[in-house]
Amino acid sequence: MSTAVKEETPAQEGQAQARSTAEADLTKYKTAADIVNTATKKLVELAVPGAKIFDLCVEGDKLIEQGTGAVYNKGGKANKIAKGIAFPTAISVNNAVSHVSPLASDTLGSAVLAQGDVVKIHLGAHIDGFASVHAETLIVGATEENPATGRQADVVRAAWTAAEAAMRTVKAGNKNWTVTEVVNKAVAPWGCKAVEGMLSCQQSQNVIDGKKRIILNPNESQKQGFEAATFAENEVYGVDILVSSGTDGKARAEESRTTIYSRVSDVTYQLKMKTSRAVFSEVQKKAGAFPFTIRSFEDEKRARMGLQEAVQHGLVRPFEVLYTPPETFVAAFHFTIALLPNGPTLITHPPVWYKPELVKTEKELEDEELKDLLAKKLREPKKKKKAAKEESGDKPAAEAAE
Repeated sequence: MSTAVKEETPAQEGQAQARSTAEADLTKYKTAADIVNTATKKLVELAVPGAKIFDLCVEGDKLIEQGTGAVYNKGGKANKIAKGIAFPTAISVNNAVSHVSPLASDTLGSAVLAQGDVVKIHLGAHIDGFASVHAETLIVGATEENPATGRQADVVRAAWTAAEAAMRTVKAGNKNWTVTEVVNKAVAPWGCKAVEGMLSCQQSQNVIDGKKRIILNPNESQKQGFEAATFAENEVYGVDILVSSGTDGKARAEESRTTIYSRVSDVTYQLKMKTSRAVFSEVQKKAGAFPFTIRSFEDEKRARMGLQEAVQHGLVRPFEVLYTPPETFVAAFHFTIALLPNGPTLITHPPVWYKPELVKTEKELEDEELKDLLAKKLREPKKKKKAAKEESGDKPAAEAAE
């Protein structure tokens, strides 16, 4: 008995090809996330009293390079794909908001961690331009037997609560302002504020600062100029939750020298200085579209000099080091999430360090709406969805045909 083979139409073939490509891209995102998670585990282990911030940054970048260098190597030079650091390792302590990735020659190059420090670890990897960026916060020396307390504990608990609320709010059909609002509500019980004006962005291949964005705790001026956006299926977002124990969430640049930069893809300018052209050419080869650190150059002094002209003319943008007021603390959690047709999926791993037993606070979440949100799973199980359809009389086509 022979069976006729049903040929696919061009439209069906196109859909199958798109599904195959999307699955391959998601695998690259998740492979990058696995590498980031391995590196983060090592950095958490090394983040003890006396550890140098510079050494941690160097180790993080080394682990990302080693991890990405060990995968996707089949096919020879003709099929070689770009891979490596998607965000240089930054170790920002206490009231430093982010982007602290010092050179050995900088003042912070010799700074060390101390008991009770609130430490943000921020790093990212990419495979073929598909980037997974992760950040988490730990408190040096805190244990289940001797948990962190006070404002350090408050800010970390507030930030993780906000991150969990944001994960469940970044979903197809929702608006970006909804995330802004839910973060504000989530941090309030601990007397904390989201850091003013911090952005989270849509991602795609070779892009981690896409057009659709989320803003935290905007001031009036930022509200007026910020574009509303609706999340859609098959989009990917890097969501950066930064929370301050201060009363207003304001942060400003201080003396720390910027060491992380990124090429601006839509700006062109013919650099005049020979050193500038050489350094910019090296930037394009080393980092492509992703942020890079001066530390990655053999001659750091020459790199800094060469970047000056590129920054002045907008070819390269600096990632400023911002600080909240002294005696305040900042906690951060950054996750990469994909809005798939069957629901959101977290690409990056959960925090390595954080668990509720490590931070002891006197305050708890009381908002019932937020409690209900946090009790939900990130993605509704398929069985429940099917049951809901059947209850409404919306049976799958195969069943309806029987």
